[in-house]
Amino acid sequence: MTIAAAGAEQESHAAEGVTGVTAVAGRSPAQIAFSRLRRDRVGTISAIVVVLVVVIAVCAPLITHLVGVTPNDTNTNLIGDGALPKFGPLHSGITGDHPLGIEPGTGRDTLARLLYGARISLMVALLGTVLTTILGVFFGILAGYGRGRLDAGLGYLMDLILSFPQLILLVALSPVVVQVFDDRLGIQGNSARISFLIIVFGVFGWPYLARIVRGQVLSLREREFVEAAVSMGAGTPRILTKEILPNLWVPILVYSSLLLPSYISAEAALSFLGVGVGEPTATWGKMLADSVTTRNVDPLYLFIPGTALFIVVLSFNLLGDSVRDALDPRAGRA
Repeated sequence: MTIAAAGAEQESHAAEGVTGVTAVAGRSPAQIAFSRLRRDRVGTISAIVVVLVVVIAVCAPLITHLVGVTPNDTNTNLIGDGALPKFGPLHSGITGDHPLGIEPGTGRDTLARLLYGARISLMVALLGTVLTTILGVFFGILAGYGRGRLDAGLGYLMDLILSFPQLILLVALSPVVVQVFDDRLGIQGNSARISFLIIVFGVFGWPYLARIVRGQVLSLREREFVEAAVSMGAGTPRILTKEILPNLWVPILVYSSLLLPSYISAEAALSFLGVGVGEPTATWGKMLADSVTTRNVDPLYLFIPGTALFIVVLSFNLLGDSVRDALDPRAGRA
């Protein structure tokens, strides 16, 4: 215990002895925000769901080993006429050995592919969010603090990136960039596709965050504590890292928490369109794409990955809203 802390404790005990009232301990902004978040039932439930999904995705190999299923092994002996499973309700193949059924045509276990698909979706979304945040914060601070020609040049660059039709470019550039990764960098197969998705998410996503950060920096650089640091001879790197950046964590955290579920949906949509991760790696979007042809005769194979994607994206969005409300009580929901 430090001398200051010991003195504060003695004063607190003295005040308690004189007045009979226990002194109220101060709380940091992080503690206050966490207290608000903990009282938010929607945020608490969403956080529990998110943690469970992450744990399940990380432990997917262990879970599939305990259940006795694998994501890529085919069970053609369980496939009957019309490429449909022989057993289970609604031709889904649900049995004791396959709790969620099997994939039509190939007989691959749905539970195993669902768990391994969560690993790919969360990895792409998380790394894409990290790359977007790094680029957005870096260029946003440069534009807001540099102003002048630097601000104007970065502003034109943001407008240029935002003007591109992202979906069309993704579909058009995917085979070209994947081939470049294969020939030049030695990254092959689905590793190249995953790297492509992460890079594209970061390149096309950072201008939105950069604009938010730029606006905050323009306001912060005129504050008294920044002017005091300048007057004391502090250099630009110290001002940016010690004075301005700590005051940007709230908008950065809120934006990142809302960006991650959008990337989960984007990865699923691109896999659905055939631009994302290919066979035999499982993703939720690929499962939805494969279920289209059998949706009328095997609706459970469409319902299972669709429901999982809906629950995960909804939980991340609700958690992001709760984090925003906890950090900024003025934006609280009614």
